Amino acid sequence: MTFELEPISNDPAYRLVAQSIEQKILSGEIAVGQVLPSELDLASQLRVNRSTVREAIRLLEQNGLVRRRDGGKKLFVTVPGLAGLSKRLRTTMIMQQVTFRELWEVLIALEPMAAEASARNVTAEILAKLKENVEQTRLSLSDTHRLTELDIEFHALIVQASQNRALLLSHEAISNLFYPEFLKVFVRLNAGERLLTAHEKIYQALVRHDEREARVWMDRHISDFKRGYELANLDIEDDVTSQPGFPLKSDRPFT
Repeated sequence: MTFELEPISNDPAYRLVAQSIEQKILSGEIAVGQVLPSELDLASQLRVNRSTVREAIRLLEQNGLVRRRDGGKKLFVTVPGLAGLSKRLRTTMIMQQVTFRELWEVLIALEPMAAEASARNVTAEILAKLKENVEQTRLSLSDTHRLTELDIEFHALIVQASQNRALLLSHEAISNLFYPEFLKVFVRLNAGERLLTAHEKIYQALVRHDEREARVWMDRHISDFKRGYELANLDIEDDVTSQPGFPLKSDRPFT
């Protein structure tokens, strides 16, 4: 007769407490916005030391699942913020020495899909932001730092326009590692005009809700990034490291 045994967990007690609370949050048993019991009550319910509960709560706070409002003592269940998740994922990819080629291979799949979905779902509000972005890009062709910032913003708006939350979450960290690196391309090559043309074509396709045209032009645009990187004599097999020092608008949660 054969049988299987479940492995015994070696996780510290505070991690087991955090996992227990997290599972109840994910299952909906503890709802977003609900106040958690006090540390003392949780310790009593779970039959652990209060210090164990305190460490578990610290872990839940780090993961964005609970937070205190306005410096108060009460803990509320929250949805993890996009910026925090993106930052952790970017850090992991840097430490894993992910290469620019790997990022590009993901973006050549995601970006055309985002453009196609955006042509279906774009709102008037985001179209207005894209129009302003394209106009600012036209005025910033000689300013490489501003051009790079506007490029990051353009792609963030396209993904936002898709109204696909899974796409937004998966795209954020990758794009914020990949696109800032093109400051080097803009410095070495006169690539602004070509970028502007692609952005204009994509924007116009979204105005017409032309899904096919939006996808085709985004595919060309992302392919151009790889060619530009090579023409600038940069090695696409390099791993991602630090980024330029200007602020990234897409680091802030979308509204």
